[in-house]
This record gives sequence, C-alpha cells and structure tokens, in this order.
Amino acid sequence: MSANKIAVTADTPEMLFDSATFLKSLTTRPGIYKMFNAEGDIIYVGKAKNLKNRVSSYYKTLTASPKQQVMMTKVVNIEVTVTHTEGEALLLECQQIKRHKPRYNICLRDDKSFPYIYLSTDQDFPQITTVRGAKKLPGKYFGPYPSASAARESLKLLQKLFPVRQCDDSFYNHRTRPCLQHQIGRCTAPCVGLVDKPTYALDVNNTVLFLEGKGDLLIDQLITKMERAATALDFEQAAEFRDQIGRLRSVLAKQFVQGEKGDVDIIACATKLNVACVQVFFIRHGQHLGNKSFFPKLSDDHDPAAIMQAFIAQYYFDKQMPHELIVSHTPAETELLTEVLSAQAKHAVAITGRVRGERLKWLQMAVTNAENSLLGKLSEKSGIVARFLSLQQILGCRDMPKRLECFDISHTQGGQTVASCVVFDREGPVKSAYRRFNISGITGGDDVAAIHQAVSRRFKRLQQGEHIAPDILFIDGGKGQLNAAQKALAELTVNNVMIVGVSKGPDRKPGMEKLFLGGQELPIDTTAGASGLLLIQHIRDEAHRFAITGHRLRRGKVAKQSILEGIPGLGPKRRQQLLQQFGGLQGISQAGVDALCSIDGISRCVAQRIYEHFHHQDGH
Repeated sequence: MSANKIAVTADTPEMLFDSATFLKSLTTRPGIYKMFNAEGDIIYVGKAKNLKNRVSSYYKTLTASPKQQVMMTKVVNIEVTVTHTEGEALLLECQQIKRHKPRYNICLRDDKSFPYIYLSTDQDFPQITTVRGAKKLPGKYFGPYPSASAARESLKLLQKLFPVRQCDDSFYNHRTRPCLQHQIGRCTAPCVGLVDKPTYALDVNNTVLFLEGKGDLLIDQLITKMERAATALDFEQAAEFRDQIGRLRSVLAKQFVQGEKGDVDIIACATKLNVACVQVFFIRHGQHLGNKSFFPKLSDDHDPAAIMQAFIAQYYFDKQMPHELIVSHTPAETELLTEVLSAQAKHAVAITGRVRGERLKWLQMAVTNAENSLLGKLSEKSGIVARFLSLQQILGCRDMPKRLECFDISHTQGGQTVASCVVFDREGPVKSAYRRFNISGITGGDDVAAIHQAVSRRFKRLQQGEHIAPDILFIDGGKGQLNAAQKALAELTVNNVMIVGVSKGPDRKPGMEKLFLGGQELPIDTTAGASGLLLIQHIRDEAHRFAITGHRLRRGKVAKQSILEGIPGLGPKRRQQLLQQFGGLQGISQAGVDALCSIDGISRCVAQRIYEHFHHQDGH
C-alpha cells in the first residue's frame, strides 16, 4: 500500500482547504481518506472503491448531506492511503477508526477481549477455568462469553454436572488434603489421589461434549451407562447416572436454542436522540451463552443500517468469527463485509437479515433487549446532564462543564503514597483516562506535597498533548491541598482550569462537604441535596476508591518483596518463581526444605536459608 499526503499551506488555520487542487491529483484507485481539522486532529476516516469519486462527493452541495456539509467546514487537510482492493481499504479503515476514534465516525467504545472457558490438555488431570486475551496455552477454548459473570455461571453449572477441577495449578500442586469443593461433591480431588486417571478422563470428555453442544449425544451415553449399571445390579451407580442425566436435561433446557446447531451471533440495533444501542446474543454449538449491550459513540443521528455496518466492521475483524450473523438491519455493504470477514475467519461467514420461525423469535428478543437498554441509557444520560447543569449553577460557571477531574491521596502512616486522578464527562466516568501516580521524594504523610507533585506530573503531560484539559479540577482535601494544586498549575502557567477544594465536613458525613474555590477564604453557599453535589460526591468517592486500590497494590507488592529480599542468594527471578509455584508468601512459609529445593535454581543451601528465615520470624 502507498500513501499520498497533501499538506496544508494556508497561513492561518481558518483558511479553507484548497479542494480543487487536491481533487485534480487524486487517484481513482481504492483506499482510505483521513480528514483533519485546524488543530491537526483526525475528525473523519472513510474508505472508497474510487477515492476521487468518493472524496469529490463531499464538495458537491447537491449530493452531500447536511451533516457532511457541516463537517466539511472544519476540514483543512485530507490524507489518503491507496490500497490494492476495497477489502484492504475496509480493514485499514477499521484499524484507523479504532485507533483514532474520529469525532464524526461511528466508534465502538467497548473493545475488551471477551472471556473463554479453557480446558488444559497437557496435564494428567486437566484444569478448567476462564481466560482472556491471546490463546497461548495448550488446550481447548470454548466461547466467547459476553461477560466474565456469564463464563463463571457456566463453570458453576459444569461443577454440578462433571466434577473437573477448577483450581489453579499452584493451589493444586501443593494440596495435602481435599478442599471444600470435594466435600460438597464438586471435585473428585485428583490433587490427593482420590480419583484415577480413566475415571477423571470420563468427566473431562463429558465436559467437552457439553461445551461443544453435543448434549443429546452425552445424554444417550449416560443412559447407556445407567442401563449397564442397573443390569449389573449396581443400583447405586445407576442412581448417580440417573441424577446426572436429570441435572443435564435441566441445564440444556435453559441454554439450548431450538433449531440451532452451529455458531451464530444475533445482532439488533436501536437508536433514539443521537444514542444507539447494539445488542448481541452469543450462540455457540446451539447454546445461548448470554448477551451484551454496546453503545457506539455517535456525533449525530445515524441510520441503524449504518450503525450495524460500522459495528460489524470494527468489532469482528480481530475476533473469532461465528459462521453466521443474524441482523435486525442489513448493512449497505453486506457483500463486501461477508467477503472480508470470510477471508479473515478462514471460513464462510453469512450475514442474514430475513429470518423466520425460531430465529425470528430470537431476533425479536434481541431487538426488545436493545430498546430496553437504550431507554435505560437515555434515562441515565439525562440524569447526568441534569447534574452537570446543577454543578454549573453551584460553581457559577459561564458554560456547562464538559470534563471534570479529581485528585486524592492514599497512604499508610506516610508509606507507599499513591495519588489518583479520575475523569468524568457528561456521560459519566471515563475510566480509560484514569491515572495513578506513585509519589516519592516527599516527607511521609505530607498530603500537600503529594498533591503538588501529582498535579504537576498530570498537567505536564497535558502540555505535551497526552490528554484533554478539564474544565474543573477537584481536590479532595482542605485549603492546604487546594493551594498546592494552585501553585502547581501556576508554575506550569495553566490558567484556564477552575480549581475546587472538597473538604470533609466536621462530622465527615456524606453531603456535609465544604467547597472552596481557589483564591476564596469562605466556602461556597450550597443547597443540601442539590444534584450537582451528588456529582461531586460521586467523583470524590471514585477518586478515593481508585487511590486506595492503587495504594493497596503498591503496599502488597512492597510487603512481598521486603520479606524475600532479606534472604541472601535469592534474586528477583527466583523470588518470582517461588511466589508463583507456592501461590504466595503463606505457601512459601509452609513449605519444607525439600519442597523448596524442587524449584529450579534453588539450592539446598538457599532453601535452608528460606526455611530458617520464615521459621525464625515465626519464633519471634
């Protein structure tokens, strides 16, 4: 692929882009185009089969939509990247949208990796658990599941049906007696040899059959085993098979999708008031694994078919593809999408808009869920906007704030100090913008110095273009912390941010906080219960939670390292190995010298030191 970039030569950013000159030299080949505003931000990314025709259409008043005309008034530069095919352009467009999230594109926000159920295959007694991310471990993967809770729920069902171990290897390898899961009948305790390999392998095979959607075959096999046990007069064993069949039938009745044997995703879209919800039902091997709501970022009202097109393109290109997508609105470029998706998945992929019978019922269910989720989102959004309006009135802002930040400090007796910065916008918490700062070089317990350091580090990065400036900066603390934040911003010549101190009331009760503006001695007069105060409480509590979580992580890490670092001959790599193999400090402290020697690189001499170190401490 090659790029053809046109630079802006205007003396001022307000000057219009010379579209005529640009279009004359533009190629007719396929590719993508990126539109920039005066600040150099990408505001739109598009793809085209014919770049010249597509980009030219934006400058034709008769064919350009009103939304396109408004967008084009802000364009001062366009860059194009030429590709060999339209399919390549579609892939590149998706990558650029996900990377830059342009203002005028439909952008998918939630792009986290989905959980899978994982069954190991390289062990005598395999483990079953949930995993995310790359599939690096040897074994079988089932899913994806729409959420971690859905995957955990499936594991709970499996425990009741087939008692395959779900504990991690470090726990499993160091058991000396059965755990609680064995006592309640949900594990056969292979860790202490209470089950042989052939018997355990049967439970593993049954688990695989269930997860592969072969429930009917599994029931037939269990019926055969029940009849054999009854014929052999082993009525106790036959009763166990009978109970297992009953539990299995009950689970399958709840999860099985009638008429579906393969992998299908059912996708429904609902839109209202510039908000869209896309609901996805996940069906794998004929079983409904759950559903999930997505809320793409929109700059304006969009047709549901366009939202469906953008969602499928951005969501599926880097994920495992089902064989069919059933959609509530058919994308305009269905043929191109199926071609590219099939090439990416290395198997045929169909996008179906017209369905009947059982499939239609599932699609209608997805539409209903999308509409209900959308109503909930709209209600939530209107509530947040009302809180921002109230905040504007409380603080006397000229305009309604768009972005808020709040800082808090957490430490234990001055040690392992961590500062948190949380961010809210008019749609609620922006967790991707949260940051923590490990504070160093100050006197322990000096919260004023800690706030000064954290604010300085945060706004230095702002000046480097790493994030957006807030309209209001909240500081959890009294006048000392507020003055420290003011001083930090003054040193950086940042003077366009309102600073508000949030001081706890005399009884430290929620709702009794005092608000101080920078430069003012007296607190702001507020009305108890005002929704703007609830917003301040929310962001302050979130900053407090985020700071405490970071402090606990740092304190735990230091505690783990400090005990082991005092042992001569034990380097960072061996310390990490010990913690992993024994599942933490408690496991190491309970291990004998021989067990410690079994770790690669730990000599008997070092093992003896480790043992004596812990038991010497216990003696004191």
